Amino acid sequence: MLSSVKPFGEQKFQTLKKECLSKKLLFEDPTFPANDDSLFYKTQRVQGVQWKRPKEFCSDPHLFVDGISSHDLHQGQVGNCWFVAACSSLASREQLWQKVIPEWKEQEWYADRPQNYAGIFHFHFWKFGEWVDVVIDDRLPTINNELIYCHSNEKNELWCALVEKAYAKLAGCYEALDGGNTADALVDFTGGVSEPTDISEGHFSTDAEKRNDLFERVLKVHNRGGLISCSIRATAASDMEARMACGLVKGHAYAVTDVRKVRLGHGLLAFFKSEKLDMIRMRNPWGEREWNGAWSDSSEEWQKVSKSEREKLGVTVQDDGEFWMTFEDFCKYYTDIIMCRLINTSYLSIHKTWEEAVLRSSWVKHEDPLQNRCGGCLNYKTTYLQNPQFVFDVKKPEDEVLVCLQQKTKRTTRQDGKAENLAIGFEIHQVELNRKFRMHTLQPKVVSSIYINSRSVFLRVDLKEGRYLIIPTTFDPGHTGEFLLRVFTDEPSNCCELILDEPTRTCWSGMCGYPQLVSQVHVVSALGLKKQDSNGGADPYVIICCEGNKVQSPVIKDCLDPKFNVKGVFYRKKPGQPIVVQVWNHNVIKDEFMGQVVLSADPNNLQTQHSLELQDKGNKKSGTISGTVNLILLTSQSLTGI
Repeated sequence: MLSSVKPFGEQKFQTLKKECLSKKLLFEDPTFPANDDSLFYKTQRVQGVQWKRPKEFCSDPHLFVDGISSHDLHQGQVGNCWFVAACSSLASREQLWQKVIPEWKEQEWYADRPQNYAGIFHFHFWKFGEWVDVVIDDRLPTINNELIYCHSNEKNELWCALVEKAYAKLAGCYEALDGGNTADALVDFTGGVSEPTDISEGHFSTDAEKRNDLFERVLKVHNRGGLISCSIRATAASDMEARMACGLVKGHAYAVTDVRKVRLGHGLLAFFKSEKLDMIRMRNPWGEREWNGAWSDSSEEWQKVSKSEREKLGVTVQDDGEFWMTFEDFCKYYTDIIMCRLINTSYLSIHKTWEEAVLRSSWVKHEDPLQNRCGGCLNYKTTYLQNPQFVFDVKKPEDEVLVCLQQKTKRTTRQDGKAENLAIGFEIHQVELNRKFRMHTLQPKVVSSIYINSRSVFLRVDLKEGRYLIIPTTFDPGHTGEFLLRVFTDEPSNCCELILDEPTRTCWSGMCGYPQLVSQVHVVSALGLKKQDSNGGADPYVIICCEGNKVQSPVIKDCLDPKFNVKGVFYRKKPGQPIVVQVWNHNVIKDEFMGQVVLSADPNNLQTQHSLELQDKGNKKSGTISGTVNLILLTSQSLTGI
C-alpha cells in the first residue's frame, strides 16, 4: 500500500523532515498555518486559542501511552462526534490504524533521541480512490494549556489530536469537521465501502427473522475487520444531542467496538448449553453517558454470565462511555447503523475474494444532447440517457454485486467552507449480452439505489447471469461534478464506460460497408421442446447469429420449457440478410443442434412478436425435436435508436 500513496499538496514527508533536521529547526507547515484560517471558515467560534507544541503544554509527550484503545478519544469543542466515533472504531483494529498512522514507531517521541525530532508528522487517508499522505506540524490549538479539540484520557497521549489535525487539513479547517458523516470517515480510514442500513424503516425491532439476518451481517463485517458505527436519528433540532431516559443520546454517533454471541450460564453447564445471546458493544465519543437498561454495566443481568465470560468481554462498572446491549434492544432504540466493509481482493485470503472495478468519470454539461452528460434521474426521461453509462457482466447463474457511487467534493479551499453534496444515485438496467455502444432506448430497469445528498451511495443486490448497465446520475439535470464508481463481483465483470454512440467510421467503411440498420433480438422462451432420447431431458441454450456475429445465452439445466430472456443487438451492413436463432442442447462431449428459426427483418416493422415453429435439423440419433421459440424482433433505421 505504501508504494501507491501520493503526497497531499505535493508535500513529501521524508524530504521535509530531512530538511528540518539538517537545519535543526522544527517544522512549520505553510499550507496549514497556526492561525484562525486553519480553525474556522465562517465564524470564530472559540476565542483565545493558542497554538502550542506538545512539550509546551505537557511533559513527556507520546503518540501512544500504554498502547492504543478506543477509550483514548474524547470529543472536543467541535461537533465531530462522527469523526471521533470513527476513530474509536479504528483504534480497535491494529491492521487498520497502522495504515492511517504509518511508521508509528519512527514517529514516536523518544527522550533519549531528541536530535531525531523535527516536529513533523504524516498520516494516510483514502481520498477519492487513492491513498494520500498528509503532512502536518505538531502545533495544536489549546486554551489554558488544554487541547480544545479531540484529546485522550492521558494529557501526554497525542495520536488522536494529531490524526484529527491531519484530517482537518484534508477538509480545509477544523470547523469543516463540524457535523459530518461517520460513513465518510470510515471509508477514509480504510478504503472500504460503507453500507448504511435504516433500522427503523426495516422493522428489525419487530421482525425476529430479519433482525437475526441483520445481526449475522453485522457479526460477519466485524469479524472480518470492518468498522461499524450507529446513531439514533434526531427528528427535530431540539432533539440534537438530547439524552433519552434510557441514557442514550439522539443525533449522536456511536462507535461499535464489539459484536458477540454471549454464552449464558456458569461452569460446564454453560459450555454444554446451546443458549447464546446476540450482543453488541458501543462507545459514546464523549467518554460518558451510557445506556442504563438491561445488560448495562452494573445491571443484574450480568449474573447470568460466568466470571470468565465477563472478563473475556471486558465488562467494567464505570462511566467510560462504553456499554453492552442485546441486539434486540439495539434495534429497538437505534435507527441507523453503518457497516464499513473491507472488500477483500487478495487471492491469498481464506475469506471470499471480490473482483473490483474502479472507474472515474464526471457529469458534464453540453448543448449537444449526444455530448451532454448531466441528464438527471429517471424522472427526466428526455435527458436521462444522456448521463454516463457503464456496462458490466455477471458471469455466474446468480451473483451478489456491490456497487458504490462516490462524488468528489467541490470544495478546494478553506474559503469555500464545508462542501455541499449533490443528491446522487444510480439505476441498473439489463441490456443485450453484446452491447458495446451507448443505450438510447430505455431498457428494463432491474434495481435502483436511493437518491441522497451524501458523499456516497451504496447498493448490494443479487443479479442473474447477464449484462447490465449502470447509469449514475444527479437527481436534477444540469448539475456537474466528478464521481468514482466501484463495482464488486465474484468474477471479473469487465466493467467499462460506454463512450461511443454507434460504430466508428474508418477509411475502410466505404470499402467494407457501414451499418445501415440496428436490430435488437429478444428471445423470451423456447416452449414445448421434446427430446426423446435416453436421458429424456435437455440442457438448452440459444445462439443468435447475424452477419457473422453471435450472442449465446447461458445454459439452462434439465429443462424443456426454458425461459431465456436473452437479448442481442446487431449493427447491420446488409439488412436483407436473415437473423438466425438456433437452439442447442449442451453436452459435455459435443453439443447437439436442436433447431433454428430464420428471420428476415422488415425495416418498416419496428416491433413484431414472433412465435415460430422450431425447424428440426438435429442429429437423428438424438430423437425427435419440436417446439416453438418466442421472440421479439426490434429494428430501427437510426443507428442511435437503441
